[in-house]
Order: sequence, then structure tokens, then C-alpha cells
Amino acid sequence: MTGQTTTDLPLRRSAEIQGDILAGFRKDHVQLLFLKFEDETRARVWLKRLRPRIATTRQVASFNAEFSRARSHSGGDDPVKLNALWRGIGFTYEGLKTLTGGKEPFPSVPRGSSQEAFVQGPAHRAGMLGDSGDNSPEKWLFGNGRGQTVHAVLTIAADRPQDLRTALGQERQEAAEHKIVIVFEQDGATLEGERRGKEHFGFKDGISEPGVIGFDEPDPENPEWVRGHPGTRLIPAGEFVVGEPRVGDRPHGLPEWARGGSFQVIRRLAQDVPGWWAQIAQRVKELEKAEAVPPEATTEWLAARVVGRWRSGTPLHKCPHADAPSDAEAGRDNQISYEDDPEGEITPLFSHLRKTNPRDGLVIDGRQVPEKGDLDSRRIMRRGVPYGLPFDPAAGEGNGPDARRGLVFVCYQSDLVRQFEFIQKDWVNDPDFPPRNPKVGNDPDIGSDTVVNFKGTPVSFAQFVRTEGAVYAFAPSLSTLGRLADGRLEEEEGGTRNLQPPFTLGGGGHDSVDAGRARLVMRPDGNLVVLDETGWQRWESGTAGTGAVRMTFQEDGDIVLTEAADQPVWKSRTSGNPGATLSVQADGNVVLYASDGRVVWHTGTAH
Repeated sequence: MTGQTTTDLPLRRSAEIQGDILAGFRKDHVQLLFLKFEDETRARVWLKRLRPRIATTRQVASFNAEFSRARSHSGGDDPVKLNALWRGIGFTYEGLKTLTGGKEPFPSVPRGSSQEAFVQGPAHRAGMLGDSGDNSPEKWLFGNGRGQTVHAVLTIAADRPQDLRTALGQERQEAAEHKIVIVFEQDGATLEGERRGKEHFGFKDGISEPGVIGFDEPDPENPEWVRGHPGTRLIPAGEFVVGEPRVGDRPHGLPEWARGGSFQVIRRLAQDVPGWWAQIAQRVKELEKAEAVPPEATTEWLAARVVGRWRSGTPLHKCPHADAPSDAEAGRDNQISYEDDPEGEITPLFSHLRKTNPRDGLVIDGRQVPEKGDLDSRRIMRRGVPYGLPFDPAAGEGNGPDARRGLVFVCYQSDLVRQFEFIQKDWVNDPDFPPRNPKVGNDPDIGSDTVVNFKGTPVSFAQFVRTEGAVYAFAPSLSTLGRLADGRLEEEEGGTRNLQPPFTLGGGGHDSVDAGRARLVMRPDGNLVVLDETGWQRWESGTAGTGAVRMTFQEDGDIVLTEAADQPVWKSRTSGNPGATLSVQADGNVVLYASDGRVVWHTGTAH
């Protein structure tokens, strides 16, 4: 970190949020264990033992920063002696119900909501998501809802394969001892050599992940971008972590136990590499015959237009004629603008990049849709990894055309419907997105069979990426994991709520901390208030009308109300108390305790 401290970026020090969500495990070797609980009591004991092994954002972010510093000092080589192993855990709807003795996790399940999507699961929603035909759930290896119940997904990620093997041995033994069945194991690993950082079709992957406000340092020249990563937009953390501020301060509408957690989508996507490239080569010939491409068009030329980047990661809009593999920055180039290419003359509207992230080039009914706002709220945090050996018939049977290979697609978001499902249904597999005449077509890279409009010429593409398994899970906070291990999700009714920094309340009026006789609420008018059990206001910050939009309990012990531009409008003036606890108490008082137990601030509302 060069400009801001971890106090300015409080999410980097979160010991509540699981480490893969914001920081990212970023390991070369990954294994996912899909688990089924045979005995709910033993499963809770298992979770109690597992919880201390779950990686937090604080741990992963600290390691990743140290790793990056060491790599920069070594001229770009990975530091051999710096290794780590991380674990993450997510639970399906059935898993949450089982651990809590059959209690419903959600007090209500509104139609069209993320709760409904989570309860139903991807197998039930397969048709809507384009998972039909060869992609149908009855052909899935896991998550098909037909006798393969999945209660939890345990992710283990390591720098070294031997460390992964050791951890897998431990977790398999723990599962067996607690009557937990491993219904499926999915491996994943970074491809080696020149393929490193690429997916099996051969294109650089993982470049376009968003930055997160409160976690990533803003660029001093453009505070909407991540420092050192031009074009990587900073998105409000609440789009990925429940309970954090969202675009437009939208309420999350989820129960309190979901705070600090994230919905996790896991999909096994098989890739037919030779079939995909053979199709690209055939379409080039057809386009040449139709005189729809320039003389220099090759298979690589068309493939880059299907993806939106060249193999090296170089954006097509910057180098439309040829790849620039010698550019050392190509593999991390996210500074892409489609503003001057609204009709896809350079980067086609059907390309994978534009179908999954239209950026500043989305024009509907002649109006350009701004990124800041609705498009930012559609972003997801991808954490995928390839599985299987690369296609290379000369290397042996495991590298042949029939060997299993593909991508373990993993993403995190706070709203399954608005984020992952919207991208899949309304962008990737909608031939009329963006609306044009003739129709643009589906995403020919990962979408279902389609006919795309290539500069007025219709071109057919068959699907060569198949869904072979899918699960919706929820990765809870560390506190919620502890309660789940006790067989419950919420705090005891009317019980004291102890909050650890960093903690944020949004200003939509829907975020609150409820201890029964005291409810701490950040109101839409900018006032922080304490309400009693009747709804009577017993304390206020006096900041109504100041423009305050959020309350943050900081690592230094200060409680701060800030306006939209992050300028403070009120403080408790209790900084200098690292390790403090903010307690919303059952007696009606809200108290800030120093690490040694001293009261350093309170609202005086006990009754």
C-alpha cells in the first residue's frame, strides 16, 4: 500500500468476511469438496472444528500484499518460499436448514428475489439460464437435485500441490468422522508454461475483475479506478458482501445473519477446445466467401472478435489488426472504452467481453447507458480456475480431444438475480441484447447455439461450452459460522449485539442492528438514531439534512458518519482505541468498549 492506510481501507482488515470474496485466494491448486450431512448434530461439531481453519479477508489480503511486494522485488518471479493454504465454506439452502434443525433461513421469500433463486437452486432455474439440451441438470455431475443433495461446498486452495494433498487428507478424515459424505470432488489448477493465466481456449483470463471501495486503493488521478490498474472501476462493496453500501444505497432486504456474507455460484463448464477452434476456422472460410472480412482475416482474427481480446489479453479495441504479445502490460490491461464504437465495428456487440460487461459502450434507443449506476450494480467477483490438462494430442492421452477439461466457474455477489442470473439470462443468452435490428445474437463464446450479426452477415455458432454441474451456496461471515455451529443463524432474540470493526450501516433506512430494547438505525435523512422496542427514538446524532449516507465503525475505534463523497459529518471522537467493540445492548444502551473493557462512549439509553 502506498497512498492509503488500512484504516482508510477498512475491509482489508475484516476478520468477518471470508477471504476468497474480496481478496481472492489466487492459488495454483484448488479442490472443491461437495458435501452432504448425514447427521446434523455431528455436522455442527464438524463446523465448530472447521471454523478456525476458514481464511478471513484480513489473512488473505495481508498475504497477497506481501506476495506482490516479494514478486516485484524479484523482477516478476513468484517468491518460492512464500506459500499459503486457504479454506472457504459455503452452504446451500438445504445445508443451512439442516444445520439449524429445519428452521427456514429467510423470514420471507419474495417472488423474483435472490432468496427465491437461492431456495430453488440452479437445477430448478436451468431452463431460464440456458442450461437445456446437453447442458440439462439430469446430465450434471453435481447439483442436479436428483439424489445428489449438496449441503456445503468446501474450497481448499494452495500454492503447492503437496500442501493441498495434506489438507485434503485432513478434510476427508474430518468428514468421515462426522458422518459427512463427499458426493463429488472437483479439482482445478492453473495451466502451466505459456498457458499460465489462460483458460483452455487459450485466452488470458481474470483480467476484468472489479475493484472494491473500502478494499482497493483509489487512483489519485481518477478515484473511480483502482490505483495502478487503469480502467478497473471501484464498485461499492455491498454488491459483493451483504450489508455493505450498495450502488444507490439500495437495501439488501436480507436477514441480519447474512451480513458479511456473499452468495456463491459454482459451475463446472466443460470446454470442447478442438471443436471450438475448428468452428472458428470454418466460420472464417464462410465469411471470406461472403466477402464479409478483410484479406488479413485469420482464425486468430475472428477468435479475438468472438472473445473481445487477443490471446495475450490485449484488448481488441486497442489493437484491432493483430495481437501484441510482446506488451508486458497486455495481460492486465483493463482500460477499455467502447464509447467510440457503439455499433461494434471494432469490438463486436456479440463478443464475450461486451456481452458480460458492456462498459461505456451500451447504447439503447439511442441513449448511452452510464457505467456508474445500473451497470456497476451488475458486476460479479469471479474466482474461476481451469480443470483438466490442456489440449495437446502430442503430449499423451490425457491431453487428447476427449479428455475432460474446462473451467470451474466461481463467482460472488450479494444478489443472485440482479447479478449472475441477469448477466446469464438477459445478456449472455439474449440474442436481442443490446437491442438492434438485425439481432446481435447470443454470446458465441459461452452462450447457447446462436446466429450472430457480423457486420450485416449472419453467422451461426454452435455451443462448445457445456454446463456439467451447478450449485448456489452462501459463504457466511465468521460470526454466522459460529452461530451455525450452535444450530442457529440469528443472535438470541433480544440479546446484545457486539460489533467488530470495520462495520458499516447504509443510509437506506433498511440497515439496522437490533438487540430488542435498542435498535441502531442509519436513517435516509442522514440521522443515526437509537430506537427502543416500541420504535420510540431515544437518541440521535443530530445529523439529519447533512447529507450523511453511512455510518462506519472504524478499526481505530471511531464511529464516523460520512456523506456520499466520504467526507465526515459527525464523529464519536473515540479514535485511538484499536480493538474496540461497539455493543448494541439488550438493556437499550449502545456502548463503545475499549479493548480493556472500559466504556469510552455510550448513548445513555439504557432503560
